[in-house]
This record gives sequence, C-alpha cells and structure tokens, in this order.
Amino acid sequence: MAAPNDTVAEDDALYVLTAVLLTPAQFPTVLGDDYPAACAALAVEPYAEGYGLVLGQDGTGARWTVVVDDVSLVAVAIAAWDCGMEYDLSPDDRSMVCALPGWPLPVAVAAPGVAAPHDPLPDPDDEGTAPAPLSPPDTESWGPAQRRMGADEIAHRWAAWREQIDDETAFTTPAGSDGAGTGGEPDGQGTGPRAEAVSGAGPRAEPEPHPEVEVEVDVETGPVATDGGEADTASGREAADAPSGAHPGVRRALAEAQAYVDTPPPPGRVRSSFATGDARMLRVDGPGWSLVARTDDIAFVLLDEEPGEVLPVGRGAALPGLLTALDALAVRPA
Repeated sequence: MAAPNDTVAEDDALYVLTAVLLTPAQFPTVLGDDYPAACAALAVEPYAEGYGLVLGQDGTGARWTVVVDDVSLVAVAIAAWDCGMEYDLSPDDRSMVCALPGWPLPVAVAAPGVAAPHDPLPDPDDEGTAPAPLSPPDTESWGPAQRRMGADEIAHRWAAWREQIDDETAFTTPAGSDGAGTGGEPDGQGTGPRAEAVSGAGPRAEPEPHPEVEVEVDVETGPVATDGGEADTASGREAADAPSGAHPGVRRALAEAQAYVDTPPPPGRVRSSFATGDARMLRVDGPGWSLVARTDDIAFVLLDEEPGEVLPVGRGAALPGLLTALDALAVRPA
C-alpha cells in the first residue's frame, strides 16, 4: 500500500495490520459517544457515508492510522478477515483522506521485518503544529472511553453476561420497597449478584478487523433496575419513573434515553445490530452513561461515576416500550 505522503515512510510503503469502520452505525466507541464525536477525535468531517481506518506500520516501524473514504473496500476486507480469508487491503491514493500518527486501538500484531511498533518522530518542519500521536485508552483507569468499551464487551458477549442474572431473584422487589412485587415474578427492581470480571479478548495472530481493549467490569449487587409502573408501550414514556431504590445514575440514563425518542440525538448515539431471532442488540450512549440491551430482554447500564460496575435493568412493564422506540430511531449497519 502506498503511503499517503512522504512523512509516513522512508520507503514509501505502509504495512497494513488491521482496519475498522468509522460510520454512523459502526465506529470505535473509544473515540466518542457518537459518530460526530468520533470524527472530531480524528479531526475529520462527519461525512455521512463514513470512512475506513487502516492501521499499519511504515518502513521504520512507526504506527500510522490512515483514514480512507472507500468504505466498501474496507468493509470487504474486514468481512474476509472475519471469515479467516486472506485479503490484500490496498486503498487507492485517491481514497486517502489523511494519515494520523499512532493507533487509537491496540494491535497485537506487527509487520514482519520492520522495527517494533513505535510512534513516529515529529517532523521538524511542522513547528509543533502536528497532531499528537493517537493512543489506546489506559485500561488501568476508568472514564468515558472505558465505560463505552465495557458496554461493547457486554454487547459482544451478551449470553455470558445474561446468564449471570437469575430472573427469579435478580429483579424481585425487596419487601418494603417502592416496587409492586414481592414474589418471584420479575418486576424490574434489580438485586443482581456480583459476577467475576469479564475481559475482552486480545487481537488474533492474523490481521483482525475488530481489535478489542481489555476492560474489567462487575455486575452491581444493589437495587439498580427499574419498574416503570404503567407503560406507554408505544414509546416507553414511563421508563424513567424508577422506584426510589434504583441507582440515581440509572434513572438519569433512562430519562435521557427517553428524551432521545422525542429529540433524536447525533448520529451513532443509538445503534442497532443483529441479535438472535427477531431481536435487535441496542447500544445507546449519553453524557456519563452507556446502555446495552436486547429488544426482547433486559438492559445493562454503565456509568462514569461507578467505575467497573454494570447495573442490570429489569424488563418490567416499561422497558420494552423504550427499547422498541429506541430501535426505531437507531442507525443500523448497511
């Protein structure tokens, strides 16, 4: 693959290691809560058709992220790699938008025959105006990027997370609470058990299109979910009316998610992808919170103020309507 400019490689070549999509329906969530925010993190315009991000090394071993506007080419390469097939991803020079130093995601593989991956040296001619090298988020801390990565982890491994929640006990309202139920019928008031941390798998030995970042998260033990009482099944309008025992951050997240139904948020803040059967997997983000849910099941909420914690939201009477309404406005992969 030819380098986009002379600063990328001494031998004018970039060795492609992996690639990801940057579109309204699918983008690295480490970059932002929505598609425009992710584009802003890379200093590119939020082009409606999206971009492909090609991660590789130049002839000196330096890390580069090349942004291209040939989304179809990158999507085909990712699909081939996902199937275990070889694919030579070589975007045309005309499709290249820019080259940024560093990688926004971790990549476990390296180009053979070149130096170990490292950030490129700044060009003296830039006089300090060049962007700082991109780098993956620190997995030892907790913040918006780690919170979004945690939600991605749950969406990718829904079955493993879901099996930790016992519907007969996890969402039963404790006696004396504001909820309506006291028996075994789930009513939305969460008392889920703590779970072992689940970490994202590292990149495969072959070029892989979806590099993942390890992030440890635990299921919260306290009453955190919601029972909305009488639901407006068309829009889930009562979903934010959680009992007083619910975590205030969960109430805030549900209220803000409900507000998206009336005032659609920026593209990519609500995304819908395939799940088993007729269900859809929803990923919803907002200031300080992330939600992941199946339209036929419960939801999980992660909060900036609760490091590493996953707060289960019981289905109850109201959540189904909210999820249906969110799915109706969500962007979907082409």
